[in-house]
Amino acid sequence: MQTIYNSPLFCVVEFTDFGAEGEHPAGGFEIMDKTLRREIFLGGRDAAQFRTSVQQLISAEPSAEDLDDFLAAYTGVMTTPVALH
Repeated sequence: MQTIYNSPLFCVVEFTDFGAEGEHPAGGFEIMDKTLRREIFLGGRDAAQFRTSVQQLISAEPSAEDLDDFLAAYTGVMTTPVALH
C-alpha cells in the first residue's frame, strides 16, 4: 500500500499484490474525496484503466488543480463512507 497522491481534496492509495496470485494483476486503487468523506476502490480492469488514464495525465505535466479535477470525475460513483480506524 502506497499513497500516490494527497491534496486537501483527494487522496489516492495504490495497493499492489492485491488478492490471490493472478486474481488482480493490475492491483488496486482507493480514491478518497476528503470533502464528501466518500471513497471508491478500483480493482482489476478498472484499476488498469485508471493507471493508464493517470499516466496520460501525468505526461502532460498537470497542475494539482488538474489532478483534482480528474479525480472529481469519480465522485459520482463514490458510495462508501470513509471510516477511520
